[in-house]
Amino acid sequence: MKLPGLTIPELSLEIGNKLRLYAQLIRFDKPIGSYLLLWPALWALAIAGNGAPDGWVLFVFVCGVFLMRSAGCAINDYADRDIDLHVARTRERPLTSGKISAGEALVVFAFLGLLAFLLVLTLNQLTIWLSIGGILLTASYPFMKRYHYLPQVHMGAAFGWSVPMAYAAQTDSLPKMAWLLYVATVVWAVAYDTIYSMVDREDDLRIGVKSTAILFGDYERLLIGLFQGLFVLAMLLVGIDLGFSAIYFAALLLATLLLFFQQFLINDRVPEHCFIAFLNNHWVGAIVFFGIMGHYYSL
Repeated sequence: MKLPGLTIPELSLEIGNKLRLYAQLIRFDKPIGSYLLLWPALWALAIAGNGAPDGWVLFVFVCGVFLMRSAGCAINDYADRDIDLHVARTRERPLTSGKISAGEALVVFAFLGLLAFLLVLTLNQLTIWLSIGGILLTASYPFMKRYHYLPQVHMGAAFGWSVPMAYAAQTDSLPKMAWLLYVATVVWAVAYDTIYSMVDREDDLRIGVKSTAILFGDYERLLIGLFQGLFVLAMLLVGIDLGFSAIYFAALLLATLLLFFQQFLINDRVPEHCFIAFLNNHWVGAIVFFGIMGHYYSL
């Protein structure tokens, strides 16, 4: 049997190759972005649900995190398709290398964003309205590095938006705790994404791309430490305000020690060490989450 120009085995091979390229586009094999997006959403759901969030809401947010992170990767590569060509770490990405087209990347972004929005439509009206802000933040932040030196703040705002959405989905309200957690997530994201931008700083300087790593210059470690400190302070206030047990504060202490370890890793500004420090934030988020859950399940 033969389809226009292709046999069935050839068509299957072509489809398989294309799907592998799309998987590379959305970083399916590099889940760190999904983890960093997921943990704050889980913090918020756990607190808003007193340790037992609604099952469907939890399902929607876990799926939504994967879909929106994947959509973010697609629009990021579309925005950076001419920039990535000049960066050693990114020049072989499917869009930059010409293996898929810019139009395909936009279709992937739209399709994944639509799936995420359809999931949100099963939740309450407040969450649906908030999701529009999330889409706008996701779609816009990859372009910010052309216009100002704080794209990491814009990215943090996008990554943290799952926090008020989670509160809205679970409680149909936006109490001050939702915004305290949001601020904590944003400053944490600014810290770890600045570490990430240190990896590409020399390439970014050469091609004229802006980042906090460039803006902070020789003071980047100090300012990363400041943002990390603000994150710890915000999470400390969360625990005090909610009357959390010692389990949570022990977990926060362990997470703080990991942040000190990251400072050690980036001390020499070696790109490979900076990347390891960036990846380490997955464990920071996980430890904070298990500290929150440990409080509720120790009652």
